[in-house]
Amino acid sequence: MQKFVIIRHGLTEWSNRFTGWTDIDIAPEGAEMTKKYALRLKEKGFRFDIGYTSVLKRGIKTLEIALQVLGQENIPIIKDWRLNERNYGDLQGQNKAEAVKKYGEQQVKLWRRSYDVAPPQGESLRDTYNRSVPYFKDVVLGEVRKGKKVILSGHHNSLRAIIKYLDNVSDDDIVNVSIPYCIPLIYEFDDNLKPLKHYYLAGDDEVKQVIESIKNQTKGV
Repeated sequence: MQKFVIIRHGLTEWSNRFTGWTDIDIAPEGAEMTKKYALRLKEKGFRFDIGYTSVLKRGIKTLEIALQVLGQENIPIIKDWRLNERNYGDLQGQNKAEAVKKYGEQQVKLWRRSYDVAPPQGESLRDTYNRSVPYFKDVVLGEVRKGKKVILSGHHNSLRAIIKYLDNVSDDDIVNVSIPYCIPLIYEFDDNLKPLKHYYLAGDDEVKQVIESIKNQTKGV
């Protein structure tokens, strides 16, 4: 059995803005939250051979902090743009609540949560899937297939795309999938890399609380 670990990057100063490919660092709160949950990996005895992340500093910093907590900061870290967050195009930098006032709540929800509707000049989740998942299958899972212990620090939508692939989530159901900041998500695979199960290193109530805090920060958008 092989294990693979996913972590969504820590909270940034732009939690109430559309960030996308804008290269925003994590906030102090995000750094502390990353340390808190990395300790759970340490307590469970996780060790890694290689780490993957995007070319965006919030993904990179989150992975670096987690590996420092684990005392494993010397493992190779591979950075690739195909693991970047979804590009939000014209929405990038806009306050989410102000975007609702400008475009209407239903339109903004459609851009944010639907699978195949892209904001102006940006990517849909389908577009993100089409660039992130082939790289994940060929490169990241390629290392897992070799027996490597892999950790991936990513972004909400690139990770939703990867989870859609791993769990065979339908286009309709992926709308309801949310990923909490910083809490490690563990996948266990059989010898053929078929997912056997997945779970967070946190109780259900804790996961719900972190997801709910995200909703509060984005004012229900």
